[in-house]
Amino acid sequence: VWIIDLNRQSLDRVVPTVGVPRMQGMFEAAGWQVITVKYGRLLEGLFERSGGESLCRRIDDMTNPEYQRLLRCSAQELRDRLPGTGPEAQQIGTLLATLTDDELLAAIRNLGGHDHVALDAALSSIDDTRPTVILAYTVKGFGLATEGHPQNHSSLLTVEQMQELAERSGMTLDAPWQHFDPAGEPGRLCAAVASQLQRDPVPVAPDVHVPEDLGRTPQGMANTQAALGRALLDLNRAAPEAGSRIVTLSPDVSSSTNLGGWINKVGVWASGERDDWFADDGETLLHWREHPHGQHMELGIAEVNLVSALGEFGATWSRWGQPLLPIGVMYDPFVERALEPWTFGMYAGGQSLMVGTPSGVTLSGEGGAHQSITTPSIGLEKPGCITYEPAFVIDTEWAVLAILGQMGRPGGQSGYLRLSTRPIDQKLAAVPADPVARERRRRHSMAGAYLLRRSDAANVTIAAMGAMVPEALAAADRLDELGHTADVLVVTSPGLLFRALQARRGLDEAPDWILESVLPTHKPTPLVTVLDGHPHTLAFLATVNGVKAAHLGVTRFGQAGDLASVYRYHGIDAEAVASAALDLLE
Repeated sequence: VWIIDLNRQSLDRVVPTVGVPRMQGMFEAAGWQVITVKYGRLLEGLFERSGGESLCRRIDDMTNPEYQRLLRCSAQELRDRLPGTGPEAQQIGTLLATLTDDELLAAIRNLGGHDHVALDAALSSIDDTRPTVILAYTVKGFGLATEGHPQNHSSLLTVEQMQELAERSGMTLDAPWQHFDPAGEPGRLCAAVASQLQRDPVPVAPDVHVPEDLGRTPQGMANTQAALGRALLDLNRAAPEAGSRIVTLSPDVSSSTNLGGWINKVGVWASGERDDWFADDGETLLHWREHPHGQHMELGIAEVNLVSALGEFGATWSRWGQPLLPIGVMYDPFVERALEPWTFGMYAGGQSLMVGTPSGVTLSGEGGAHQSITTPSIGLEKPGCITYEPAFVIDTEWAVLAILGQMGRPGGQSGYLRLSTRPIDQKLAAVPADPVARERRRRHSMAGAYLLRRSDAANVTIAAMGAMVPEALAAADRLDELGHTADVLVVTSPGLLFRALQARRGLDEAPDWILESVLPTHKPTPLVTVLDGHPHTLAFLATVNGVKAAHLGVTRFGQAGDLASVYRYHGIDAEAVASAALDLLE
């Protein structure tokens, strides 16, 4: 049941037209029951009297601003204004003459949304077999000195007005929250309704075990976008309980974001079984098996709806005692489109994983409209959310597990992954074979960064994030040819590094050990940062040790072209990285 409050005011004015008939038609066309509660009992009673039909037509036909102006009138002004100048003015005036001033003032503001009997009748007529919308007409600020005024949105009542309201309500300002007398009829009614609405305490949500490492070492050419689907499948096998709580959502981009394997495994949610007429088609790779136990939900191109659902699914741990692990996957530039409701969902306790992919100008073939620039900054600055932009498949798997492991529980967090379609040779990750060294790499990666190349002779550091790591390695090779040695730092989470820096300065409670591990104070070398996003995202790293720095990234709208040309256009190619390092070393 939806209840729409039709007070016909925006923040700044009285809205001239609200389009109620159009709204009613939209809901009715969608199969909803539409109940309109326009007038209360006082006005409905007047409409039954001689001249009442004329009065009803007069109020129905007047504009919203004219009606709102009548709310500001004295009784005598109402008698002059309300009849209007039409052919039925005399009948209306005659009817109004039978009313006392108090009756007239009460009647003009007697809309259905303020009449408990009218509302009770509307609620009692709800058809439980279909969705219902109740359109309830109200007056903004009803009963206050500011009621119906176009600028009442930010107005505050004076002490005298508050005192008058308290007296009219049978209360005092000294005890503004007093209850009804429990022995009286209102008190008994409130107690009965409260008893009906009382919910059993929400059970404590069970801990969902998510492993920290799936144990495999990726090989060959692979990209981080494809790694997401593979990680979900491996998690489903390694930890079935956690896997059964995953719900993926996509705004009509499942196939272009590499979720096909996952969807084939778990199916698509539907309220009932539906035939997959392409199940026997050998050329169909993504099988749309829809049934009530499916774990993927497919939406239209409606990212706002998707993140709203993420917030709801992400709050089941606190509302129902059963945690879900919702994952929303969309093109990264459209994260900005969904930002407000995503933020509200997290603020309200919904814990979810947002995946933005493809991302950056690395999506060179699709042009600027699909190339994100500012989303790394969004992830860094979002409260209650840990953001990772991994370069390698192994970092992606670790990040997925780390984020899911913090969801669905008190004190948990949401996460944001920015993934790429750029194939990268996984040998470049140089994942340690020794279990102790591998775990150390994982801890560093999940803390925000790790040194991929380290040398005591290094005289410059290149810090790269995501798809830019191969360019950083190529730039380091070029510098080596020129007689300079570069440490290569892989940044996985600028947000965690910034919190660590704040903690070092006593401004945050986060751990700060990662800074000394990757940017040691005894080795303050000049720094080049590079990412497929706005360069200011990593600029703060220069302040860790107060070194000279150059910050490379994307500051212009994207272009379509081959990857090398696009990187060169934005000044984030290996040559640009090496050149920036040489400038710092001069």
